[in-house]
Order: sequence, then structure tokens, then C-alpha cells
Amino acid sequence: MKQLIANSVDLHQDMKRNFVLDKLLEQGITKSQQGQDIHLLSYEELKYELVLQSFREIDVAKDANRWF
Repeated sequence: MKQLIANSVDLHQDMKRNFVLDKLLEQGITKSQQGQDIHLLSYEELKYELVLQSFREIDVAKDANRWF
């Protein structure tokens, strides 16, 4: 039973990682900020790269997106 639960958790983590990885690849991101291949990054590192990419997409020329 413990093995089944561990496998389920591992599968869930892999699915989350693959989801973020796919999002980055869809946007043409293949390298991290540090130049690493994104396929080698952990889930947490991939999430960070996705956040950075989302900031790059913000159109700061629009008044609604300006911070000040």
C-alpha cells in the first residue's frame, strides 16, 4: 500500500513538472536564465522560469499594466 501511495505521489509530481515544462516549450523557452537546458531543471526551477516568462509578456505600454 505504501508503495502505491509513493508511486501516486511521484506520478503527480511528474505530471506537474511536465505541465510547466510544456508551457515553457510552447513559448519557445529552451534555456533557463542561467543558460541551462530546461529539461534538466527541477519543478521549482521550472515554475520560476515560467513566472519570469509571464513577466516578459506584460505590455507595460498599456496604462492598466503600469505599476506607477
